[in-house]
Formats: sequence, structure tokens, C-alpha cells
Amino acid sequence: MPDDHFNILFLCTGNSARSILAEAIMNKVGEDRFRAYSAGSQPNGTVNPHAIRLLDKLGHDTSAFRSKSWDEFAKPGAPKLDFVVTVCDNAAGEVCPAWPGQPMTAHWGLPDPAAVKGTEVEIALAFADTYRMLSNRIGAFANLKHSALDRMSLQNRMNEIGKSGA
Repeated sequence: MPDDHFNILFLCTGNSARSILAEAIMNKVGEDRFRAYSAGSQPNGTVNPHAIRLLDKLGHDTSAFRSKSWDEFAKPGAPKLDFVVTVCDNAAGEVCPAWPGQPMTAHWGLPDPAAVKGTEVEIALAFADTYRMLSNRIGAFANLKHSALDRMSLQNRMNEIGKSGA
């Protein structure tokens, strides 16, 4: 990746749905300026099949997705992170590792589509709704003029995006 890319890590507890969706969206929307990753504090070990199905349907390459621990990003040799965004309330309340590079952090909590019980259609709708909300937030963040914002202003914008009803 060129040096002008920002590295962003999306966190969730299980790293099976929301954080995976966020990684996919950012790598598509922000491919010219961002490199997105995802991880979990207690990874499930598998990516939710509904998440994979939706991403495949929307044209994302899902071949490299895997559920992984956030510890991978705190080790020597891990990418220097510019931003870390939690997308679930559980991960937001946990004590995170010390991230290389002192990244800016934000919480963009969303309901867990993997927790939805119901028909296949209801579950698919929950995943599609989560994808839409993440896409709106990530689009707003990716389109910020990062170079024109000081660190505090950028932090405030990240927090505002997380509070949006997107």
C-alpha cells in the first residue's frame, strides 16, 4: 500500500458480521485512500454465512475474510493504525490492546444482525440494514477532507458520524 493510505481497524466482539461488513465496505468505498481491517476481542473463528452471502451478492471479494483476534494488530510488524472504530457496544466497553501508532478511536455501535432470530428473509433484511447503516457512515467518513482537518476536528467528526442514525 502506498504511504498515503490510512489504515483503519473495525472491531466487534466476534468479528463475524458487523466488523467484516465494515471492512468490506471501506475497502471498496475508500480503496484509493484507505486500507481496512477487522478483528474481534473474542473472535468466533468463522465469518457469519449471511454476511458472506450479502457481500458476495453486492460484488465484494470475500475470499480472504476470516474471523481473527484484535491481538494480531497489536503485535510487532502489524500495520500502523490511523483509526480504530468499534461497531458493537460490547467491544466498545472492553479494554483494548495498545495499538501501534496511537490511532484515533470512535464508536459506531449498531445492532447485531447475527443475533436476529426469524425467517431467512428477516435475517437477510437485518444484514442488509446493517450494511446500509455502515455504508452511510463509512461513506461520510471516507469523504471527509482528512488533510484539511486538525486532529481534534477529525475526532469530533468521527464521533458525530457514530451518533448519526444512518
